[in-house]
Amino acid sequence: MVDVERLNKNKNINRGYRNLIVWQEAVRLYRFVKIKTDKMPSLPFKIKSQVLDSILSVGSNIAEGYSRRSIKENINFNNYALGSLSENYSQIFTLMNSGEIDKTWFDEFDKMHYSLENKLTNLIKKQIQKLQNKEDWNKDFLLREDPSNYNTSL
Repeated sequence: MVDVERLNKNKNINRGYRNLIVWQEAVRLYRFVKIKTDKMPSLPFKIKSQVLDSILSVGSNIAEGYSRRSIKENINFNNYALGSLSENYSQIFTLMNSGEIDKTWFDEFDKMHYSLENKLTNLIKKQIQKLQNKEDWNKDFLLREDPSNYNTSL
């Protein structure tokens, strides 16, 4: 769940990333992982910290890339977000494989993760295509996200 009321307050030209589906899904996935890991007192602090750092980094990189106002930098930061997403998947899978996370927990996580991963991958592909086609990159901070960019079939 994303706090939509807060997202609709204090809008400005630099906060357009808050409307991005990938950013909102990243926020939801962080919340899911945080709530689940908080219920795991036996999980060592270092591991929990790494898991939360990697998943928090996803939305952070999407936001930072959006705010850079350069298509090349935006692509780079979206790739960093994708890397953090993969890092987090590896961590959660390893915890499930070692028996520290049950398979039901993992399956719920995997469904959310897969959705975000596909959308972010497709967004990056569209951005690269736009760059290669030398299409204009609008630096006016207006959101021009097309939800069809998130076709989840790869």
